[in-house]
Amino acid sequence: MPENPEKAPITTSDPINARILAVSEDRIQGYSRDPLAAIASEAGIPLPQVLERLRALLEAGVIRRIRQTLLATSLAEGALCAWQVPTGRLDEAFDHLYRDDPFSGHVVIRSTDAATPGSNYRLWTTLKVPQGFSLTKHAAHLARRIGAEHHRLMPARKLFALGVGHVRRRGLEPGSRADVPADAIDVQVVQLSELEWRVLTALKREFRADELVANPWAGRAAEAGVPIEEFHQVSEALVRRQVIGRFSTFLEHVKPLASGERVTRFNALFHWAVPPGREVEAGREVGRHHIMTHAYWREGGAEFRNVNVMGVAHGTDKEMVLAHKAAIDAHLAELGIPLSYTNVFWGGRSEIKPSEISPLAYVDWCRASGIDPDSMRSGSEGC
Repeated sequence: MPENPEKAPITTSDPINARILAVSEDRIQGYSRDPLAAIASEAGIPLPQVLERLRALLEAGVIRRIRQTLLATSLAEGALCAWQVPTGRLDEAFDHLYRDDPFSGHVVIRSTDAATPGSNYRLWTTLKVPQGFSLTKHAAHLARRIGAEHHRLMPARKLFALGVGHVRRRGLEPGSRADVPADAIDVQVVQLSELEWRVLTALKREFRADELVANPWAGRAAEAGVPIEEFHQVSEALVRRQVIGRFSTFLEHVKPLASGERVTRFNALFHWAVPPGREVEAGREVGRHHIMTHAYWREGGAEFRNVNVMGVAHGTDKEMVLAHKAAIDAHLAELGIPLSYTNVFWGGRSEIKPSEISPLAYVDWCRASGIDPDSMRSGSEGC
């Protein structure tokens, strides 16, 4: 008999919830025609119970969003951006980028354990600018708006790991890794047709609790104005073009959940500087470690001692997070990949939201902000 969702447990440690979340966070890769049924099948739990638990967790705020993720690096020019902001303006700058810039995604205040190169860059964000517009110009506008003294844009040149999965990463032993190196995924912007954008817009919208039903795409196909089979076919074609990420449930990274739990306490951005020419080799070795939620080849430049491989790991114990990093460092050394520099930037205050990638939304934002949209286009004169 189905359980009453009002009485369904909302802790992530509940055995049934843990089994569901271990799958739903990042195991349903690509596009599934019935993603909720896929979660139920892999978790070994009847679909009605999965639906009731996910609805209860979403309504309670334990799950903060459920959505089909996109590989936004394939849809919009993007970068990790480090901002040097006067200490007295740090919280104000954080608030502006989180609340008022739809194109800033992850917004995190970071610190290091000691004064090191780049430790004066406290504010870190991801930034995506829709096709046809300039990332450099948008960052310059934001720098003026938040009073940043300096900023550094670090586009990803290759991706090696991308998937959160906090629940299934609990209890990982340092050094736990896949049998083979991670794939190196190219970063290039894909041009989409009007139909593809229409399907994608409906596909990526967050699910409300009442939309968590069997065959959930039927409503989205109607929203996009296409038959369900065409919706499936367009979505599957977008997977082949490396536009689609995964179907995912998202838990809060650091802040306490509505259940009172903390899924993680420490959010660590790891930096490694490896010899030029060995970035892909090193990145694939970093990315194969199960603790890594993200791993990229990014160029940090002189501000960050020429760091070129970066990654993110989370954990509830700081020493354990450092033990994971030490195991990765040792693995690189065993393979003969020297490190000229390495560091850890710890996350503090943080907020996460999906970055807007619609060109139409960018035009609307420019006009609402008193900016001529044409001045922000790629190749145009700066505003």
